[in-house]
Amino acid sequence: MIKAIVTGHSRGLGAGIAAALLARGAAVLGVARGTNPALTGMQEAALDLADAQAVAGWLDSGALARFLAGATQAVLVNNAGVVTPVGPPGRQGAGALAQAVGINVTAALMLSDAFVAATAGCPDRRIVHVSSGAGRNAYAGWSVYCATKAALDMHAQAVALDNVPNLRIASVAPGVIDTGMQAQIRGTDAADFPALERFVQLDQTGALAPPESTGAQLAGYVVGARFGMEQVTDLRTLG
Repeated sequence: MIKAIVTGHSRGLGAGIAAALLARGAAVLGVARGTNPALTGMQEAALDLADAQAVAGWLDSGALARFLAGATQAVLVNNAGVVTPVGPPGRQGAGALAQAVGINVTAALMLSDAFVAATAGCPDRRIVHVSSGAGRNAYAGWSVYCATKAALDMHAQAVALDNVPNLRIASVAPGVIDTGMQAQIRGTDAADFPALERFVQLDQTGALAPPESTGAQLAGYVVGARFGMEQVTDLRTLG
């Protein structure tokens, strides 16, 4: 039986991934601050992923391990992420920086560690980090976002070298998707994010992919035979 944990499932790409996994018959546990009533038949855990103490407490409670018990294929999708703070150093703010690193990196690594420990007897274990092209190409104003996504890419590469039994891992850039994050980007001040016009044009020309179709493609890749052959990849190149 496939059992999957999806962070940030309450909206956007996370909701698309969770829905696609449910459609494949997987048992799904969504982890986010909010819930998603439209996703019926799944479990949800209300958790602020920016709060490392809260994440540690939830993991110590054994909730993750209990959910994963008995899985023949166990999947962790570290999807939750934030693009803020936007702007150069000096205008980012300690609180926003801590939140970004907490959600984008710390929570993902904590969950990955706990996931591996909880699935020691599972014959097929998979971790996917939802990364970004921004982790591989620098953008002015996005130093925090770029750095945190690059951290996920490097984590996947290093974990693969650990040769953990029955574990596959990959950091996947999903492309540009029509989500709330894109709307947030378009609301950014051009003085803080010089590439703003490019993202406005992506929206105006209909170049943003629907989160439902991207989620379905990513879910298919994660449970498929090709997953983990490359540790850093782009969903758009996988066909």
